[in-house]
Amino acid sequence: MSDALFRITTLGEVEHDAPAADRVISGSPQFTTWNVEDRDGLYCGTWRSTPGKWRIQYDEWEYCRIIEGVSIISEDDGHSLELRAGDSFVLRPGFRGTWEVVETTTKEYVIRL
Repeated sequence: MSDALFRITTLGEVEHDAPAADRVISGSPQFTTWNVEDRDGLYCGTWRSTPGKWRIQYDEWEYCRIIEGVSIISEDDGHSLELRAGDSFVLRPGFRGTWEVVETTTKEYVIRL
């Protein structure tokens, strides 16, 4: 197996988490993460969340591609995107708003600190 070429999968180590209680607006979202790269401030893998809505703020840059489900990401200024399977997007440092998972959502991500 090459260290220079690999698939992003849901095999291997899994992490379970949830947003901080003071950020949750509705529901009881639960996260599952399969991080396959963690090197020099770069992270990538697969993330899944069950329905709910919580506040988010980004200090990092993140590229995402929705694999399944429906989510709505809204900026504090009111602009929002409804995201479905096949949609890709970038969250830049300084983003403030909410993430609402309408239907359990799975995304692949690349994060650069």
